[in-house]
Amino acid sequence: DDIDRAYFAVFDGHGGVDAANYSATHLHVNVGLHEDIVKNPAEALKCSFQKTDEMFLFKAKREKLRSGTTGVTALIVGNKLHIAWLGDSQIMLVQQGKAVTLMEPHKPERE
Repeated sequence: DDIDRAYFAVFDGHGGVDAANYSATHLHVNVGLHEDIVKNPAEALKCSFQKTDEMFLFKAKREKLRSGTTGVTALIVGNKLHIAWLGDSQIMLVQQGKAVTLMEPHKPERE
């Protein structure tokens, strides 16, 4: 289609690098192939995080892997920014020199 898109992601492995590497290899593919990528990029991100998690869990069980990962993604579609994150990763947007809060960080005391 004619829409410019850009995708960026950071994964922080916990207990090893297997889950982070798997996510880095597969999440963007799942996002790009998701049926809602054009009309609902936020839903495509959410579903793709879930699908990638399910895919890795299957692999981890089969290969007895025990790592995990946090993840942060930024998907720019035209002039809109879509952010998705999982775990305790944090996101900071700086706009004209000022920090803009995009999410509340995951902390143990938060419900």
